[in-house]
Amino acid sequence: MDNRVGEMQVFLRVVETGSFSEAARLLRMNPSTISKLISRIEARLGVRLLERSSRRLSLTTEGQIYYERSQGLLRDFEEVERELSQGSASTGGTVRVNASVALGTLALEPLLPEFLSAYPNIVIDLSLSDELVDLYLDRTDVAFRIGTLPNSSMMARKLGTARRKIVAAPAYLERCGMPLTIDDLIDHNCIGFNFRRAAPVWPLKESGRIVDRAVYGSLLANNGETVRRMAVAGLGLARIGDYHARNDLASGALVEVLAEAVENDIEEVHAVFLGGARLPQRVRVFLDFVVPRLQAYLAAQ
Repeated sequence: MDNRVGEMQVFLRVVETGSFSEAARLLRMNPSTISKLISRIEARLGVRLLERSSRRLSLTTEGQIYYERSQGLLRDFEEVERELSQGSASTGGTVRVNASVALGTLALEPLLPEFLSAYPNIVIDLSLSDELVDLYLDRTDVAFRIGTLPNSSMMARKLGTARRKIVAAPAYLERCGMPLTIDDLIDHNCIGFNFRRAAPVWPLKESGRIVDRAVYGSLLANNGETVRRMAVAGLGLARIGDYHARNDLASGALVEVLAEAVENDIEEVHAVFLGGARLPQRVRVFLDFVVPRLQAYLAAQ
């Protein structure tokens, strides 16, 4: 019977140390045994994992893939053993989470103290960015996505919907006037969201159909929170999510304009993740905790 978990552990140690001899010393094995184990893995897979030279070892493309996947598999293996031996109360490990700046700041961050108090052995590695991340390549466990999901191997839990609003500060409207029709936008400073450097467009309802209108202004930003702050500062009109504008609309810092033009500008919000039935326990308890709370947050519009 082969021991592929053991082989993976040896391979990882060779890569991390950069030499057979150092890996052998740390593992208390013979260097020739280490070399034979690596050769056996390569023979079984039919690919070369390491480029060997007199000075150093380097990973091939296939070796890099095997290294990254082995890291994940060994983490899962260790977690299964820990859960079974100690029980779910000791659930631990790192959960890597990605969310947009606005959703993360307003909705997700307030939940973390209670979650971390309930699960003291879990570490949350939180990244806030409005760029889309690749869960596998960026080693992300959970990402919160606003918009249409691509067809992929990702699993998803729906959190709710977000409706876009066009908003502006009262001071800006007093200075530049209230836009009454979509055509009035040409005369206004529209703060743009330059997602992946694309020209900003706003999908607006015109004559019963949705038309992508190009908008123009003095500022483009790569995250919605900057767009909101600039709108509050009176720079111009902004198109942001209803949950994002909620507090400013309630306080009067922002007011909504052209509401009929965006009444159908609605996007779904999901928590997406990899794993399915093999979902690590640390990720499962995180999702079970935050999903119902985020659903309640988005429903309170």
